[in-house]
Amino acid sequence: MKFPSPVSLTWIAELIHAEVVGNSALQATGINEIHKVEAGDLVFVDHPKYYDKCLQSAANFIIINSKEVTIPEGKALLVTDNPFDAYQTITNHFRPFAPATKSISDTAVIGENTTIMPNVFIGNHVTIGSNCVIYPNVTIMDYSVIGNNVVIQAGTVIGGDAFYYNTKKNREVWFKKMNSCGNVVIEDNVEIGCGCTIDRGVSASTTIGKGTIIDNMVHLGHDVVIGKNCLLAAQVGIAGATTLEDGVTLWGQVGVNKTITIKSGAVVMGQSGVTNTIEGNTVYMGTPAINAGDKRREFVWAKRIPELWKKVMAQ
Repeated sequence: MKFPSPVSLTWIAELIHAEVVGNSALQATGINEIHKVEAGDLVFVDHPKYYDKCLQSAANFIIINSKEVTIPEGKALLVTDNPFDAYQTITNHFRPFAPATKSISDTAVIGENTTIMPNVFIGNHVTIGSNCVIYPNVTIMDYSVIGNNVVIQAGTVIGGDAFYYNTKKNREVWFKKMNSCGNVVIEDNVEIGCGCTIDRGVSASTTIGKGTIIDNMVHLGHDVVIGKNCLLAAQVGIAGATTLEDGVTLWGQVGVNKTITIKSGAVVMGQSGVTNTIEGNTVYMGTPAINAGDKRREFVWAKRIPELWKKVMAQ
């Protein structure tokens, strides 16, 4: 999430009751969670296991619960006892919860020749381009951005909260939900089927590229990036912060792990499970998904096991 304008570290330190360690004259331009940080961002870390990852990330400012770390050049720390609560305070300040008062917000911007059918909900600060068709009972949550010539079929939800929690087993409530201050960006010429759920980014954008077609009952987790001209068949599920490059095809009921990449032109056959990054321009099947030719040979050999066992026992 980018701030409306750069914000001084001293002001943020006052907001979250933190001590600035390093150059207090610096200014932050936004806040992001670790998977999406950019130069100028704040990021938070509250476990020593992840200190180095955050310190070496693109973020310039680290909200942390320890001074006993080496600060890379050009960066500064905001030291506080509870970095997670500090993150929540910042996101609540810059993007507070704003309840809806009508079905289509007065702050929504809708382009020419776009059709909005009955019972559609359009939240605050949503932008919808021209020549779109939004079918009944679609929900488009705050800050979503939809391009031109987009079709969204009935019952789909765009921009629900990210399934993203801060977990600590030494407290009464193990899972504390992180505020979702990101959004969903849908580019031009995308079609989305019925009953899909596309979560907003935690602090950045869940993105669907130009020309991508999505079937019914598909789920995209937070911060997923779908490239151009991808095809997702029914009941595909993609976990958070995963990237599909251009021209990827996922057939029905494919499940995809978090924070991995499916490279350009890959095709994954139905009911497969993609657990790690896979190369492009190859057909995959099975769980974990492997080259489809190799998997078919595995099936042939598996069928021969009883026959081979008989031969072994007969010796």
